[in-house]
Amino acid sequence: MPAPLTADSIRRAPKVLLHDHLDGGLRPQTVLELADEAGYRDLPADDADELGRWFRQAADSGSLVRYLETFAHTVAVMQRPEAVSRVARECALDLAAEGVVYAEVRMAPELLTAQGTPIEEAVEAILDGFAKGSAEAAAAGTPITVGTLLCAMRQNDRWDEVAGLVVRHRDAGVVGFDLAGPEIGFPPDRHPSAIALLDRAGAHRTVHAGEAAGIDSIVAALDGARAERLGHGVRIADEVADDGALGPVAQRVLDAQVPLEVAPSSNVQTGAYPSLAAHPVGRLHRLGFAVTVNTDNRLMSGVSVTSELTDVARTSGWGWDDVQTVTERALAAAFLPDDERARLLADVVRPGYAALRG
Repeated sequence: MPAPLTADSIRRAPKVLLHDHLDGGLRPQTVLELADEAGYRDLPADDADELGRWFRQAADSGSLVRYLETFAHTVAVMQRPEAVSRVARECALDLAAEGVVYAEVRMAPELLTAQGTPIEEAVEAILDGFAKGSAEAAAAGTPITVGTLLCAMRQNDRWDEVAGLVVRHRDAGVVGFDLAGPEIGFPPDRHPSAIALLDRAGAHRTVHAGEAAGIDSIVAALDGARAERLGHGVRIADEVADDGALGPVAQRVLDAQVPLEVAPSSNVQTGAYPSLAAHPVGRLHRLGFAVTVNTDNRLMSGVSVTSELTDVARTSGWGWDDVQTVTERALAAAFLPDDERARLLADVVRPGYAALRG
């Protein structure tokens, strides 16, 4: 008999996560302790439960601007390399404990330099933390591989620097480049030299697009930055009619099977959709788009990989076939060497789902 599709059984299922922000996934207790160590006095609460609630409520405002303001606190306590390493280590452990077998976690290293940490040292601290957390997770019997995505902030001018870091650390755990920050007014080809550097090195890239901005931002990400995946990308649904007819960009994304890093709870929080029931994730999946399910910011959204997948499955009427499909699709879209992808698929993902499906 197959296991029922519950939070408990989904927690046991092998999962692949492509869109998760390091500075959006801190443990509330860690925020308090790092703030104390750094002498940061601006936290809105001094109790872990209260602080966790504050982050969720501030992020639940329905405004992307207010949502992004919550990061002022997490970034403020991540200004020392040892703090960055701790956050990355705990991130790897938290994801592994939930059955995530492969994750790509992103961070803009430029945000970690406000108090003088060199940007290269910030990247090394992230990689150090993920390595330590992954080693501990493996020793605990929950192996995980974590790849780092380095974000350049669209509104700033450090794209070349970040692209260079992606290329330089590609054999040490950095798997690709991302553009984050405000989509409107800051096109993804604003610094063509950075894109050219990535092109020359054959470096992977994903780009935030189709979240706050619409179809035009998706076209710009694909054509201007040559994105292999779309961070969010959910506004592709703007070109999907009620009868399933597709506009030209939606048809292009479907035909090319461009992976969509969809984060439904986050989209509801920032006001893109009024509720999970109104979110197009289930519809896009049913139409054959390359949908993957992601957390975005686990602290701000008050979600886990398990809860997000459980809620989407329940709301969209998914069965094990659908959950396995989005997992295998995420693995296929991961910035991984082919042999490692094949190993995870054959030795971990498929046997894990076979056991759950009886």
